[in-house]
Order: sequence, then C-alpha cells, then structure tokens
Amino acid sequence: MNVSGDYDVLVIGGGPGGYACAIRAAQLGLKAACVEARPTLGGTCLNVGCIPSKTLLHATHLLELARDGHMAGFGIDTGPVSIDLARLMARKEATVASLAGGIDFLFRKNGVARLPGRARLAGPGRVDIDGRMFAATAIVVATGSLPAALAGVPVDNHAGVVVDSSGALSLPRIPERLAVIGGGVIGLELGSVWRRLGAQVTIVEVADGILPGMDADIRATMTQLLARQGMTILASTAVAGADIREDGATLQLKGADGKASALAADVVLVATGRRPNTGDLGLETVGITPDAGGFIPVDAQGRTGADGIHAIGDVTRGPMLAHRAEDEGIAVAERLAGRPGMVNPAIVPVVVYTDPEVASVGRTEQMLTAEGIAYRASTFPMSANSRAKANGGTEGFVKLLAEEASGVVLGAHMVGTMAGTMIAEVAQAMEFGATVEDIAYTCHAHPTHSEAVKEAALGFFGAAIHR
Repeated sequence: MNVSGDYDVLVIGGGPGGYACAIRAAQLGLKAACVEARPTLGGTCLNVGCIPSKTLLHATHLLELARDGHMAGFGIDTGPVSIDLARLMARKEATVASLAGGIDFLFRKNGVARLPGRARLAGPGRVDIDGRMFAATAIVVATGSLPAALAGVPVDNHAGVVVDSSGALSLPRIPERLAVIGGGVIGLELGSVWRRLGAQVTIVEVADGILPGMDADIRATMTQLLARQGMTILASTAVAGADIREDGATLQLKGADGKASALAADVVLVATGRRPNTGDLGLETVGITPDAGGFIPVDAQGRTGADGIHAIGDVTRGPMLAHRAEDEGIAVAERLAGRPGMVNPAIVPVVVYTDPEVASVGRTEQMLTAEGIAYRASTFPMSANSRAKANGGTEGFVKLLAEEASGVVLGAHMVGTMAGTMIAEVAQAMEFGATVEDIAYTCHAHPTHSEAVKEAALGFFGAAIHR
C-alpha cells in the first residue's frame, strides 16, 4: 500500500486535546495533520458534551429565573413563561455548528491538514485512514472516551427510552418522569436541564451520595440544594435490571440494606461515567497494550512505550475533562517542537454546571487526612458576599485548604453561582505555589463574587471582615 502523506505530527482525534495539539504543532513550524471520523471537529465536548449541555443549562436557567419568581423579586414582571423545545434545540445545534466551523477556520489559518475518516495504527510511524496510508514522525492518540455501559440496561438513543448523555441532549419531548442512573457531573447537569423543563427527576446513585470523590461539604450541600429544587436522590442504591417498553421503563433497584424496589420512568438516562475510546486503534501493531481499564499507559511526558507514539486526554488515566486534554495536547506539541511543554496533573479544576455551580481544585479534606498531611481549613459563606446578596444568589461557600506549617494552598472547594469562574484564581495561585496570605493580601475588586475567596483566605488569620 502506498504512503500518501508525510507529516511531522499526525493526531488521531479532533476533540479538544487533538485539535489543540495539531494547531499548536503547526504554530511551532511542524507539518501537522488531524484525523477525525466525525463530520465535524470538536469531539465529544463540542458535539455531544460540554457545549450543547451548557447551552441547555443556560437556557433552562433563564427559564427558571423568569418562571419561579427570581426576576419578579427585582420588579421584573415576565408574565406567562413557556418553552419552545424545538427552538431551544435549534439554538443548541446552531451554537455547536458555529464553534465547529470555528475550528475548521483555525485549521486553515494555521495550516493544519484535516484528514477525514477512521484512523488505525498500522505499525511504527504509519496510520491507515480508511485504506489510505500516511506516515508521521510522531503520532498522537487523542480519541477521547465513550459513555460507559451498564449491564442489564441497554442504551438505544434512537428508541429514546434508555439513553446515554448524547441521547439526553436531544430528547424530542419533555418526559414526565426521568430516571438518572449516576449522580456524577453528567447526571446532575442533564438532570437539572430536564427538571427545569418540567420533568420529575430521580437520581439513582450506587455510592453513598452524589458527586463521589468530591469534598464532603460539597456533596452534603448539593444534596440539600438539589433536593430543595425538586430532585429525588436515591443514594446507596444499585440498579439490578430494567423492564424496557416502547413507552417507558421500570428499573429494579436494590438498596444497601438489601431491600428491593421499583422505579418507573418515561426516559432513563444512563450516566454511569465514561470509558476510554481505545478499541480497534491498531495499538497491537506498535506493541501498546491498554491497562485493565482500557487506558493507554503513558509517562509524565505523554509518551507511550512505543517510539514516536504519544497519548493524551481521556485515553490516559486522569480526570476525563476537556481542559486537561487541551493542556496535554498543547504540551505534547511543544515538546515535539523542542520546547518544555509543561502540565501539572495535580492542578486540574473540576466544575459542575448546576445551579449553583460546584468547583474544586487540588486535594479534598478527606484526601489530606488519608495522606496524613497536616492542614488547616477556612470557609466563607456566599451569603456574606455583597455581590451574591445583590444578585439574589447567596447559596454556597468557598473553602480553602492550606498546609498547616507553610500556608501553601493545597485545595479549594466552592459552591456558588460563579464558582466555575472563581476557581481559576485558586488554580493559578496553586500553580505558582502561593500561600493563603498571598491570596488574602491581593486586592480584589468590589463588589465581586471573588471577594469570597479573599475572605476565606483572611479567615486563616482571623481577619475576615464580613463574617
């Protein structure tokens, strides 16, 4: 088979990690190409993940503000409020299309070759794309992840009764009852969308509470807030099976105490996490064996055990987050161009775009205790923040964790309407090894939500002004 192209860098996958890697490589003078099987670039995040879900979350948040009295509290009479689901979905699709087109533009602007089709490794330095062979000095695997399956509850997005996250973004009608299997980020975000649109939402989580792995205070607070909003949360509850019909499904549940129960729903969303998309990539042709979880083993530089093969993002172990993949893609491109290419895997913010938002970076108190690290904590309530008060969104808190002896920031955990934006300040502080004193004595604009971060830092010295 003839080789039809030669590249310095060939990236398999056009998601946030892949397209960023290809663009940065081209910016640094490398001949770069990116393979994508989808008709549009952007991967799961842009096409059926981050962007469409945030469009729906924003729209339904506006709906709730208008419908449930928040705007009326400011003297704004909205009158009868209704939702046109078809127009909402059209807006979502238009947003996705616009951003996908933007990536195409960036490829053309930077000279990245876009190679459509499904790629498969075909030996060292070789990639087969639907029968066409390409050669590359460096190959970067960035194929992302797929929704994880749940035994006994088969997903069929076309039928629309049992769906995964992709299907839940495009339901043709508002279900009266929505059962969400999984109380993680995806389940809570999409559950919030359909609850605001009018569905009765029940979250079924096998762990002892929602948002497993996050700080205990966040988990407790969000359980209370989401229940207050109308969600039913069944923790420590497993799904043993499902009776699926054309008009709905009944889940067979089993509690931690062994008691069985049933949950009827018009639509079931399986949101039990994601798995690396490493099947049928030809990894065996270059001597790469995925680990037990299907992840590609890599070193701290993103290098696999095969010469010239790198892997980034969801196909490697670590948080399955678009921004992690993007940073790793840029770092790999820079290393291939002879630059340092820095990524700090310990500082990756996590955000849940519910209302209020949840944001976290670094270690939790539970992690620090388990590791035997001496630390101090300081918490400041959003109810004492002037901007939150003025805006009418006072739910939540900011909690900072610092090393006891040095005051170096070890983690931050927040619940609040602007938590997803506020967390960046602490992530940057941690990146530069800042102490809580550095944050406390940095001037913050008034009135802003970010002042809650400053006040939490001041709290370490008993100097918080508004508490």
